[in-house]
Amino acid sequence: IAEQWADARCVAIALEEDKASICAQGEVALSICLGQKTLLDQGVSTEEMLLALKPVLESNCAKIICNEKALRTQAQKAGVQIAGEVYDPALAAYVLDPQRKSFEGSALIKEAGFAEQAGAAALFALRQQQEKQMKQDGLESLLKDVEMPLSGVLYRMERIGFRADGAVLEELGKTFTAREEELGREIRAIAGYEINIQSPKQLAVFLYDELGLNTGRKGASARTTGADVLESIADQHPVVEKILEYRKYAKLNGTYIEGLLKLLHAPGGDGRIHTHFDQTATATGRLSSLEPNLQNIPVRTQLGRDIRRAFVAKESCVLVDADYSQIELRVLAHMAHDDHMIEAFRSGEDIHRRTAAEIYGVPIEEVTGQMRSAAKAVNFGIVYGISDFGLSRNTGLTRKQAAEFMQMYLARYPAIGMFMQEAVAQAKSKGYASTMLGRRRYIRELESPNRNIRMFGERAAMNSPIQGTAADIIKLAMIAVDKALQSTESRLILQVHDELIVEAPQSEAEDVARILKAEMERVMDLDAPLRADVSIGKNWLECK
Repeated sequence: IAEQWADARCVAIALEEDKASICAQGEVALSICLGQKTLLDQGVSTEEMLLALKPVLESNCAKIICNEKALRTQAQKAGVQIAGEVYDPALAAYVLDPQRKSFEGSALIKEAGFAEQAGAAALFALRQQQEKQMKQDGLESLLKDVEMPLSGVLYRMERIGFRADGAVLEELGKTFTAREEELGREIRAIAGYEINIQSPKQLAVFLYDELGLNTGRKGASARTTGADVLESIADQHPVVEKILEYRKYAKLNGTYIEGLLKLLHAPGGDGRIHTHFDQTATATGRLSSLEPNLQNIPVRTQLGRDIRRAFVAKESCVLVDADYSQIELRVLAHMAHDDHMIEAFRSGEDIHRRTAAEIYGVPIEEVTGQMRSAAKAVNFGIVYGISDFGLSRNTGLTRKQAAEFMQMYLARYPAIGMFMQEAVAQAKSKGYASTMLGRRRYIRELESPNRNIRMFGERAAMNSPIQGTAADIIKLAMIAVDKALQSTESRLILQVHDELIVEAPQSEAEDVARILKAEMERVMDLDAPLRADVSIGKNWLECK
C-alpha cells in the first residue's frame, strides 16, 4: 500500500470513533484516499492500520485528518508519528460555527452534501468548501495561526500529563469520607429514620412535608432540592446547611478523590493524570478538559484547593504557574475604550477599589469592604448581563440598593454601557457576535419569540466578544509559551482557563517564570495591558 503514496502531495484520512474514548483500542473504520481515488476502506485494527500507514503518516506530504489530535494520539501508541502539514476539517468547522451539533467527519460530510462520495474522498471536497467559506468570513488566520498550532500543543500536554500523589489523595479521601459519614449520621438523627440523602424525592418529603420549610416558589419548583434552592432556605433550619455540606464532601470524594485514584491505579499507568482537551466543546472558544476534568476542581473553598495539593512536580522539578490578572476586565476596558478603567489598569491600582471609589464618590482609602465587594460583583458581572437581582444575591445589598448601584456604575462608566448596547445591536444585525480575532458565535436566540430566550441571547451577545477574546489570548499564549520552551527541558502541562502550568527542572525555574510572564503579557497589545502573575511551588496548591 505504502508504495502507492510515493508521489502523494495530499492524503485524506477519515477516522470514525467516539470522541469520548479517543484513547481506546479497537476496531475502527479507516478510509484512505489518494487524490480522488480510494485505496483502502475496510474495518481493521487501529494499530495494524497505523503501522501499515507509517511511511505515509511520517512523510512530508500534506494530510487532511478529521480530529487529527485523536489520530495523533493513537498513532503515537503504535509508534507512528504524523508529519507534514495537516488540515483538520473538524477544527475548520468549529471556526466556521462553534455551535454545530457534531464535529465528527461523517456528520460534517453529510451536512456539506458530500455523503455520496466514497470514504475519505469527501474530505477533499469538504476542505474546498470550508476554505472558501473561511476566506469569505475572514476566518482563515483563526484556523491557521490559532486552532491548528494549538492542536499540536494540546497533544503534547495530554501526552506528558500531570503527576499526582496517590498518598495525598488517599489521605484526603479518608478525611472527606469521615466528615461525609459524620454529617450523614447528624442528618439522619434529625430526620429520625434512615433517609437517603442523595434522593431528591426523599429529601423533598423530609424538608417540605415533615419540617414544613418553604421555598417561596410555586408549582413543581416549590419542592426542588437544588443547591441554589437549599441555599435560599438555609436560615429556616440548621439541617439544610448540613445537607449542603454533605453534598459538597460527597461530590469531592466521588468525583475527584475516587476518580483520580482510579486513573492512577489503572493498569499501565505512569503516575500521571492525562486529561483530554476538547477544542470544539464551547461556543465562546474556551477549551474544555475531560477524563478527568481538571479545569473544574473547585478553588473557592479550602477543601477544593486541598485537592490541588495532590498534583505535584516530578523529582528535581517544580511547577511554574502563571495566571492572567483580570483578563476579561482588561479586554472589556480595551474593547469599550473606557478611559477610566484603562487608566486604572495602567496605573496598577486595585480596579475594584478604584471602581467603588469613583461610583460612591469617596477617596480610595475610604472604600469599605462592602463597597469593594459590590464594585467587584458588577465589574465581573457586567459582561454577563448581571441583573439587580443577581447583584443583590451576590453582595447582600437589597434589590433596590443593587439597582441604584448599577445605575451609578453605568453613569460613571458610560463607555461600558454603550459597548454592551452596541454588542447586542450588532449581534441582532449580523446574527453573530465576534472576538477581536474574528471568532464568531452565532446567536440565534435573539430571534426567539420567547422573552427569556431572547434575554439569554442578549447576555450572550454581551459576553461572547469578551470571553471569546480572552480565550483567543490564552490560546495564543499557549502556542507562544510552547515554542519558547522547546529549547529547554521544561514543558507546558496544563491550562485552566486563564492559568498555565509548566513543569520545570529546578535549575530552569526562574528562567521559565520570566518566559511565561513575557510571552503571556506580549501576546496581544491591549490599551489595558495584559498582566500575568507567576508563582513557583512543588505542588499546585503552593503556586497560589
